[in-house]
Amino acid sequence: MKHLFNVIAIGCDHGGYDLKREIIKYLTSNNIQYIDFGSYNTESVNYPDYAHMVCEALQNNQADCGILICGTGIGMSMAANKHKGIRAACCSDTFSARMTRMHNDANVLCMGGRVIGTGLALDITELFLKTEFEGGRHEIRVKLIADLENKK
Repeated sequence: MKHLFNVIAIGCDHGGYDLKREIIKYLTSNNIQYIDFGSYNTESVNYPDYAHMVCEALQNNQADCGILICGTGIGMSMAANKHKGIRAACCSDTFSARMTRMHNDANVLCMGGRVIGTGLALDITELFLKTEFEGGRHEIRVKLIADLENKK
């Protein structure tokens, strides 16, 4: 199964730095182009700043999907989902990673560097990057999510 995305935007805070380095090794070894938005060490930073940079790259068509990593993945997913057109999913298991692509057409994967180990994170990443959106009845639901962004 082939990876579906040409360019991945990736970012993390201090809690996700070590796992981000492992994900970048995976991307590099699989010849997947990526843009690294930081952070670049384990010094304390504010995760919403990195979520914003990654989501902005998707909104500006610089990248096809995003990967965000913080301590739990939860903060990153909350911040990412504030951006129009972003469907971020915090995944800690392979089933959720596959289903969020198949049924929700998620375009940002969020993970917790303090929650899951490297092996599982790499499996989740691979599934996320290789799983196609099913469309059909799910397309209607994704459109309903997009409609919520436009309500005042």
